[in-house]
Amino acid sequence: MPRVFVQGSPDDHYPRHAPEAGRGAVRRITEVGEEVLHKPCRDVTEFGPDLAALVDDMFLTMYVAEGAGLAANQVGVDLRLFVYDCPDDDGVRHVGHIANPVLETPVSGRRLLDEGEGCLSVPGAVMAVPRPDRAVVRGQDRDGKAVVVEGTGYFARCLAHETDHTNGYIYLDRLSKREKKDALRQMADRRDEVYARRTANAAALSG
Repeated sequence: MPRVFVQGSPDDHYPRHAPEAGRGAVRRITEVGEEVLHKPCRDVTEFGPDLAALVDDMFLTMYVAEGAGLAANQVGVDLRLFVYDCPDDDGVRHVGHIANPVLETPVSGRRLLDEGEGCLSVPGAVMAVPRPDRAVVRGQDRDGKAVVVEGTGYFARCLAHETDHTNGYIYLDRLSKREKKDALRQMADRRDEVYARRTANAAALSG
């Protein structure tokens, strides 16, 4: 079994960070409450250098923030697009980007995993959120070519979480009012620590 899949295809040799990050610039990450996070994003209709540059920036920003995935509206861009660098429960690494994602969850034989989930736009908070243990996302790459990515376990959670972002939802929307208050309390307590770490990471990655 290959240890790395890039854009859904096996890759024998892959660096620690996606090459896109080396071309990117760090962008500010939006936070819960900002309008761009709470409305459906626009479809990607133009595939070219501007989109490629956005993907580059998103990869670097994701690494600086120590995330497993990042959607375009999390850097303030109203487009249906996300990047990811995420392991599954078997330790297989999955790296790539998807524009115009459509999430398919199998109806038969699926299990819900009620495990901890965080979000770079809710810095410092982790809450249990039930998600299917398998997910398939169909979309396009930055050149407009069709791509299909399948994930299990933690990577399935990532695919569902990021597709939610493109539809204008954050994981807090899947919590009860009491759980949401708990998450926002965690964020208030830990936000400064998270941002200090991001600042240090930005210096290290650009140095």
